[in-house]
Amino acid sequence: MSEESNCKDGACAIDYTKDTPKSKKTVSINKSYLIPIISLFFLLLGIGFDFYEISFFKAPIPIIWFGIIYLMVGGPVLLKAAKLIVKGAIYNEFVLMSVATIGAFLIGSYEEGVAVMLFYVVGELFQEAAVNKAKRSIEGLLKVQVEEVMVLEKGTAIVKHPREVAVGQTIQVKPGEKIALDGILISNEAVLNTAALTGESAPDTKINGDKVLAGMVNLTKVIEIEVSSKFEDTKLSKILKLVQEAVGRKAKTQLLVSRLAKIYTPIVFWLAIGLVIIPYFFLGDAYIFQMWFQRALIFLVISCPCALVISIPLGYFGGIGAASHHGILFKGSNFIDLMTKVDTVVMDKTGTLTKGVFEVQEVAAVNFGKELLLELTAVLESNSTHPIAEAVVKYANISNTDLKATNVEEISGHGMKGNIGDYEILAGNTKLLDKFEISYDEKLNSNTETIVVIAINKIFAGYITIADTLKVDAKKAINALHNIKNIKEVVMLSGDKQAVVDKIAKQLGIDKAIGELLPEDKITEVEKLKAAGRTIAFVGDGINDAPVITIADVGMAMGGLGSDAAIETADVVIQTDQPSKIATAIKISNATTQIIWQNIGLALGVKLLVLILGAFGMATLWEAVIADVGVALLAILNAVRIQRMEWKS
Repeated sequence: MSEESNCKDGACAIDYTKDTPKSKKTVSINKSYLIPIISLFFLLLGIGFDFYEISFFKAPIPIIWFGIIYLMVGGPVLLKAAKLIVKGAIYNEFVLMSVATIGAFLIGSYEEGVAVMLFYVVGELFQEAAVNKAKRSIEGLLKVQVEEVMVLEKGTAIVKHPREVAVGQTIQVKPGEKIALDGILISNEAVLNTAALTGESAPDTKINGDKVLAGMVNLTKVIEIEVSSKFEDTKLSKILKLVQEAVGRKAKTQLLVSRLAKIYTPIVFWLAIGLVIIPYFFLGDAYIFQMWFQRALIFLVISCPCALVISIPLGYFGGIGAASHHGILFKGSNFIDLMTKVDTVVMDKTGTLTKGVFEVQEVAAVNFGKELLLELTAVLESNSTHPIAEAVVKYANISNTDLKATNVEEISGHGMKGNIGDYEILAGNTKLLDKFEISYDEKLNSNTETIVVIAINKIFAGYITIADTLKVDAKKAINALHNIKNIKEVVMLSGDKQAVVDKIAKQLGIDKAIGELLPEDKITEVEKLKAAGRTIAFVGDGINDAPVITIADVGMAMGGLGSDAAIETADVVIQTDQPSKIATAIKISNATTQIIWQNIGLALGVKLLVLILGAFGMATLWEAVIADVGVALLAILNAVRIQRMEWKS
């Protein structure tokens, strides 16, 4: 890992309020892998020379040949071990690997020494690659922020970086572009996608004087905004800062190998030393130092946890492979381990349990034909680019209609007005009917869904309910989570109205639902659960979910419709966007961990047996190698088993 990273206690924090240098996009092979690849080639070549007794491959050529390879691949490990020994830290895998492999060279087992070191170094490289990938994913959040903005100065549009724009200046945003800075809307009206900040898919109509925020997307027409906040003070910058802080608070996951090594390594060291010294006090003059020293070295080489080391990653690889076949991406094996400890699943509503796309739910006609009501409304709404209007038009399918709307007028913040034949149509929110003093059912004001009310010839004619529909497997997902033994509670957090959240929670059988939350409020709720001793998996899809995803023990994101920020911050990505895969991910993790512990038990058992035989001179180095290979083969077969298991949510 680069020394430039500011890492404390294993958590690397990045200041998102500072500029990040742009990196050149180049395609290249990771140089750190070149030495192991070259070393593997020459190791196999040397083994071939030795096996076929090639004439030139005689002493001292083998020790020089394998010695050079050993120093190439193991030099950094030896240096690290030396530094740790100087600091008094003797019992660690660096020292064990160094002593064991040097011991192999001392007793003439050059190939074994190189092979053990090579395997260990490759494992370390994989770990480092995973850490670097995670850091790059977090830095990818910066791509959410706009790097160029159109500033109007004396009627002329000038392109600037948002950081250079002063408070009070006017910026211009075209349809489809993200707003770069917080400000006040100067234009008469704007329809904005606020999902990046709120996590909710409902388009928000703003009128002149309303506040708009960086990160919102302009959907319909060119708008002008008066800047009210500096770049570093925008809501979006604050959300990204929350992610940075959450990264710093996230606990370091200690590798299983290191935990085992704390017990295993000291025992092995002292037993090897004891094997040299203790026989002297019992054998007296019959004690032969060279024989017992060689036996101790064999013991130490046998104790090198090759099979143990291979059994753990193989189990995780099997689990990660099984998950990928089911559309679930684990960004690291440590998250499989953490997933088995999850007892509370917390999830966002929109985009996680719902589709994140508006669809017509109901057409209610009052003293008017339902089909004609829908057709007339759709013809009028076809003159609007508002997403709600588009949902009505799509649902009505008016491609074959002969009706045409005339005198169409879009009333800002209210809806549409126009004429279709002999009908005068009004379609919009209840404020539109209030404006034209048309009476309607007052219960519509308390409706928890998005509704389009319709008046024909100044008489209330009905309404169309539009909502973000539940995903097909949402109910199945909650039921599957409740059926997992260690899941105590399923919680839903949302920025939507409490009434809407309660309705969905009751419909799906969710244990607890909290609505009307800002991104920082979601963090507070998750921290409350963590303070109560819960292990949390949070599932979300929006930029607003990114800080919560990061602070959760396991952060999960919907990979299809989810924002890049949520996906890149998450530890686990559900690529199919199916919430039922949450339970599948937990089940695969549980099975993977079980297989890993089986492999560990097998490796330790066989290792212990061979250690005892080696101590009494009943096992040679090659027998130990064969035992290692046998255990590794069994571990592979056991790990592959998970790929054939069936996973039903």
